[in-house]
Amino acid sequence: MIKVSESAKQRITNLMQEDGYDAMRDFVRVGVKSGGCSGLSYELKFDKTQGETDRLFKDNDVKIVVDKKSVLYLAGTILEYSGGLNGKGFVFNNPNANRTCGCGESFSL
Repeated sequence: MIKVSESAKQRITNLMQEDGYDAMRDFVRVGVKSGGCSGLSYELKFDKTQGETDRLFKDNDVKIVVDKKSVLYLAGTILEYSGGLNGKGFVFNNPNANRTCGCGESFSL
């Protein structure tokens, strides 16, 4: 469903520890909401609870939870992390997006 690059895995693991989450037990919640300059934007946060309609995925030892509504928008997405001076942070490479904004934080289908 959602793939996690090695660089994203390392950054997620570090951030989870800093924020008091356990990467072996807790997960990353990924979602899509209305908004942004292209119509839809990504949500990314840590979570300890999984809802009844959430789907759980695991890739590269990272647990990812996606709400039922967002699953269709995110199928095949690769979560990457770009650091350094010109790095953007977390980047969603979404094959379903027809158009993305310049910052990469929003998209349209």
